[in-house]
Amino acid sequence: MTARCYSLADRLVIALDQALATVAGRPHVTGRPDPADGVEDEPLDAGARRHAGGLMRVNHSGEVAAQALYQGQALTARLPAVREKMEQAAREENDHLDWCARRLEALGTHRSYLAPFWYLGAFAIGAAAGAAGDKWSLGFVAETERQVVRHLEGHLHRLPPGDHKDRAILRQMRDDEARHATTALEAGGVALPGPVRSLMRLSARVMTTTAYWI
Repeated sequence: MTARCYSLADRLVIALDQALATVAGRPHVTGRPDPADGVEDEPLDAGARRHAGGLMRVNHSGEVAAQALYQGQALTARLPAVREKMEQAAREENDHLDWCARRLEALGTHRSYLAPFWYLGAFAIGAAAGAAGDKWSLGFVAETERQVVRHLEGHLHRLPPGDHKDRAILRQMRDDEARHATTALEAGGVALPGPVRSLMRLSARVMTTTAYWI
C-alpha cells in the first residue's frame, strides 16, 4: 500500500486541527495509561492544592508550547524521516498534555488563559527552526528537551510532599523528554550557539512565571 503524500495545504489544515485540539479541546493521544492512575495522594490542604495546581498549570502550558514547536517544525522539515520524528514526538507530547489537563481538573483549577498565545509563539519559533534546516531543527529539539528535563526535576522537588499523582506524571514526562532529546541528537541534531540557548531559557522563564498564576 502506497503511503499518502500530503501537500502543504493538507499539512496546514492538519496543523490547524491539531492547534484547536491542543488549545481548546482534547488532544489526539497515543493511548498510553495515565501514570497517575492507581496512585493515591495524601490529603492536601487548600494551599498545597493551589501550589500543585500552579505548578501543573505551568507544565500544561509547557506541553502546549511543546506541541506547537513540534507541529511548526514538522510543517517546515525538509526530510520526510525528520518530519516523522517530529510528528511522533508530538503525539507523545499530547499524552503529557492530556495527563496535565486531567490533573488540573482534579485539583479544581484552570488551564492557563494564555494558552493560545503560548501556542502561536511556539509554533512560529518551531517553523523558523525547521526552515533553518533539519540539523538545526533537531538541535533545537534536543536543547528544548534538555531544558524541560531540568525544569521537571525542579518541579519534582517543589511539589507538596503528599502529591504522589503529580510526581508520577512528571517522572514519566521527564523520561520521555530525555528520550526525545537523545533521539534528536542521534538523528543529526547539532549544538545550538550559546546566545540562542540563553534566549530559550529566558523565554521559558517568562512563560513559567506567568503561567503559574494566569
